Amino acid sequence: MGVLDDKVAIVTGASRGIGAAIAERFAAEGATVAVTARTVDPARSRLPGTIGETVARIEAAGGAARAYAADLSDPAARESLVAAVTGDLGPADILVNNAAVTFFTPVADFTGKRYALMFEVQVTAPFHLARLVLPGMRERERGWVLNISSLASRHPALEGYPLHGGTVYGMCKAALERFTTGLASEVYGDGIMVNSLAPNRVVPTPGTVFHRLTTEDDPDNEPPAVMAEAALALCSGTSLSGRIALSQDLLIELGEG
Repeated sequence: MGVLDDKVAIVTGASRGIGAAIAERFAAEGATVAVTARTVDPARSRLPGTIGETVARIEAAGGAARAYAADLSDPAARESLVAAVTGDLGPADILVNNAAVTFFTPVADFTGKRYALMFEVQVTAPFHLARLVLPGMRERERGWVLNISSLASRHPALEGYPLHGGTVYGMCKAALERFTTGLASEVYGDGIMVNSLAPNRVVPTPGTVFHRLTTEDDPDNEPPAVMAEAALALCSGTSLSGRIALSQDLLIELGEG
């Protein structure tokens, strides 16, 4: 018996990295996972990983999952995604907003198109997806929404931002965290828990390695499994809500670190 038996979980950005790790961990605990991202064909992405590969790993381990290709920058695609998952698997018990499109560019050089795309995927899409799953959660008086954030949401020192070109990324994550606490206060009485989760250290995902934020062999890295375990702790019956949590700190607090 797993702690997520009979639960339906939507995990966005689950073709690789943190999203894939969370999807696999949730499936191992009995959830049926809707694995969603844009990448279906490995030849069409500069980064490794597809939603089909994530589903294949889950099924090989004995879990249940289905792949849903979706471009979360498109409002219609977001609506189609939730409708398809609901029709195929049932209403979502868990929503993990992990998908991201990120450009690390100084403010002076940032284009309006890239700015709009980042906010659409990292802020507007989580807001919209939450609104789409809330009716089903309210009806069953239970649900978990988890927004994946970053330490980049914190204010930098004047001497220099350690994540060069990360201002817009930090803005997106700060907005996501404020959305988290606001929504948590609105739906707590409905039995719905809403939290955000960030790693204590950089996780070596295909994206962070591509952007040269870390390397695979950096001893200061945080393994994706740590984020997956912390995500499970926040989406499996806990009464914690409105938390802006850090993965390792949370696991230590809960006696799991």
